[in-house]
Amino acid sequence: MKMKKTVLIIEDDLRIAQNIYRVLQSENFNADIARDGLTGKKMALDGRYDLVLLDINLPGMNGFDVCRHIGEFKPLLPVIMLTAYGEIEDKVEGLGNGATDYIVKPFDSRELVARIHAALRLSDAGRLDAGNRVLGIADLQLNVDTKVVTRAGKFIGLTAKEFALLEYFLLNPGTVISKMDLVKNIWHLNFDPGTNFVEVYINYLRKKIDKGFDVKLIQTRPGLGYILMEN
Repeated sequence: MKMKKTVLIIEDDLRIAQNIYRVLQSENFNADIARDGLTGKKMALDGRYDLVLLDINLPGMNGFDVCRHIGEFKPLLPVIMLTAYGEIEDKVEGLGNGATDYIVKPFDSRELVARIHAALRLSDAGRLDAGNRVLGIADLQLNVDTKVVTRAGKFIGLTAKEFALLEYFLLNPGTVISKMDLVKNIWHLNFDPGTNFVEVYINYLRKKIDKGFDVKLIQTRPGLGYILMEN
């Protein structure tokens, strides 16, 4: 018998939370509700959930911060942000903080369920494919299963988005990767948001994996993009 998936709803509007709860129950999901950011963060990190539905404007701790904490400690847990904020900057910030998907209120319950199923399929596929696979170049290693990254044997702590960025580079070594490739594959956007958030994350990653080492692995190709290589 197939086990039910369990969803955590972090939403301060009780009416919306209860409506989502009823929809999930009708679709054969288990669900819990948290009505503030701090409680939601604790439940997400301490509990056994398959997916989190997360509002942004929450008391105690905003959704962006909750999402970032989930990404740091449970990078495999998918998060779908539900919010009334529809501006591109808000979407970019949500995805940049590790969200899997982003739905603007008001939304149709059928779309919500479809997005949940899509996120769960991706999550399940990632867990099955991970195994104990280790990616590496030079003295840099990334364990896809344990999420441990080391260089020259030294542990390197990465956020969920930094990890995804490095993993993408390691899956495409020696290949020039454009900014738009990264926007599509790491942030799941099909347009150029017109901000420098990709460059910001590249700099974050460089400081963690290249700083202090003679060989710089992430290199820039002006006008083209970035490449991961040993020399």
